[in-house]
Amino acid sequence: MPEGDYTIPLGLADVKRAGDDITLVATSSMVQVALGAAILLAKEGISAEVVDPRTTWPLDEKTLIDSAKKTSRVIVLDEGYGRYGVTAELAAVIAEGAFYDLDAPVKRMGAMQVPIPFSPPLEDATVPTEQMVFERAKSMCRPS
Repeated sequence: MPEGDYTIPLGLADVKRAGDDITLVATSSMVQVALGAAILLAKEGISAEVVDPRTTWPLDEKTLIDSAKKTSRVIVLDEGYGRYGVTAELAAVIAEGAFYDLDAPVKRMGAMQVPIPFSPPLEDATVPTEQMVFERAKSMCRPS
């Protein structure tokens, strides 16, 4: 946390980490997961750009699309369910705006399609982890 009062500009995404091989668009707590996955990917020689949209309305479509065009691969992460949620909207914006520049479909990662458990360890098991994001990104960059 910064010292003292500060503001976050509405509608301006934050590129938390620059990269060239894949873009990880992450919201809320998934930003830290994406940054952790980016470190694991770097050890494999894969450069991941991590983008935090910060606000979904207004949405900084330009930053998301520009990043997707630069890397040609995107994973959108959110701790909510993938269907009918923020990952679907972000993926649609990116797919529409960067369609001809993408080497793979935009992938989404969110909570498992199960009721979210009350137990914190079980709750943590239902959302994407650094390792899960790492594996998905690695497979997108280096298909076997």
